[in-house]
Amino acid sequence: MTIQGAPSSGEVFYELTRSICPECRRSIDAKILLRDNQVYLRKRCPEHGLFEARIYGDAEAYVSAGRFNKPGTVPLQHSTAINHGCPADCGLCLDHAQHICVGIIEVNTACNMDCPLCFANAGAGFSLTLAEVEGILDHLVETEGQPEVVQFSGGEPTIHPQLLSMIEAAQARNVRHVMINTNGKRLASDDEFLAEIAALGPSLYFQFDGFEPGTCEALRGEPDLLPVKLRALDRLAEAGLSVILVPAIERGVNLHEVGRIVEFGLAHPAVRGINFQPAFHSGRHLTHDPLERITIPDVIQSIAEQTHGQFLSTDFIPVPCCFPTCNSVSYAFVSGSEVLPIARLIDMEQYLDYIANRVLPDKEEVRGALERLWSSAAVPGTPAFGEDVLQACTACGITGPQDLGSAADNLFMIMLQDFLDPWTFTQKNVMKCCKAVLLPDGRQIPFCAYNTVGYREQARTQIAAWRRAGREGQMRFNLQRVHK
Repeated sequence: MTIQGAPSSGEVFYELTRSICPECRRSIDAKILLRDNQVYLRKRCPEHGLFEARIYGDAEAYVSAGRFNKPGTVPLQHSTAINHGCPADCGLCLDHAQHICVGIIEVNTACNMDCPLCFANAGAGFSLTLAEVEGILDHLVETEGQPEVVQFSGGEPTIHPQLLSMIEAAQARNVRHVMINTNGKRLASDDEFLAEIAALGPSLYFQFDGFEPGTCEALRGEPDLLPVKLRALDRLAEAGLSVILVPAIERGVNLHEVGRIVEFGLAHPAVRGINFQPAFHSGRHLTHDPLERITIPDVIQSIAEQTHGQFLSTDFIPVPCCFPTCNSVSYAFVSGSEVLPIARLIDMEQYLDYIANRVLPDKEEVRGALERLWSSAAVPGTPAFGEDVLQACTACGITGPQDLGSAADNLFMIMLQDFLDPWTFTQKNVMKCCKAVLLPDGRQIPFCAYNTVGYREQARTQIAAWRRAGREGQMRFNLQRVHK
């Protein structure tokens, strides 16, 4: 029933969640609203007033994505107790609804760049010791059994003097995929270091925002950065290493370059995939309007328009292991100029719709194979990924074009990952997060909580105190382990 003569609000109150105030970071209620086929988050802090942010550029897709919300997997152990409620007890606590697919170890805060856009706010701070990293890895094995992905990050991890030993430590603990998150500068010029990295064979998560000097200047503060990036990528190809390009996409800066980045990635011998990340405004960030924020559907639409049909919006499927509006991915068989997305070969919703739950017992093998590909832990170019691809193709009956050769070697990934910042933080997303920053005190903090709630600042203060005391942090400082 409507009130006769009353004006419409023009928006749908879709659900209630919890968020934080961008100013004081206290937890507050927030509404998720649908308006003009967009999704907005509105919240009010009793001290700092009203805030509103655009969190998804397609309301219909946002609502539909709920079908892909896979039941979570409980870790073998939890590391923190519930005292104050989410997001104040991260570590993982018993309320967290997913295990860790990707464990991120920030080995240092120092960097050889000074980017205007840097969620880590890289600079002077700390470097973890090898003993601390080994302790972190041991605890990850305790909580996960066989960890899926460990990513060494920073700062810039390649300038850490013990990075090679840290990679060896992760590999010795049977981590399925080991990655380095890098800007590529050292790899572009240091022959000895490149050879040592190649001998260990990790995957590279490679910062690459675009081609124009204006893009490099705006996001990285260096207009002449592109030749360094290209040299590093060519050297990585010669060394036989696999790369995932990681462009940060900001409105008014490089959204118009996404098609060219896809074209470049498809052609370069080192590149096995791209992870587009809409810029999130945490740490150091550009001036922005939260109501004009870039989101996953905006990037997908631009990819579709700029690749002229090679990739369509319907080729991208939400990732089920995390909250499905946080991550979408498309895989395509590539042979020369031929690009054939998997989503055109199989009805993905038949297997990954967890609400309808239509999968018959004899189709569970197909669902399992697709879940391994549509996961935050999938790393193209690795032997384990190749096994998953072949199993998925066999289970699904996919052969692709006749001249593909090895399916794994010819499969290209385009992923989109949207992280939360203080304006867009939603507790329900964080409670399903499968990417965590791993700390020396044993806590495993969901990535978006680490960067928005104050955990990053807390960790830096804690590690600095350890250093002043002349001690290493080896899970000895007030860690409350909760076994389950």
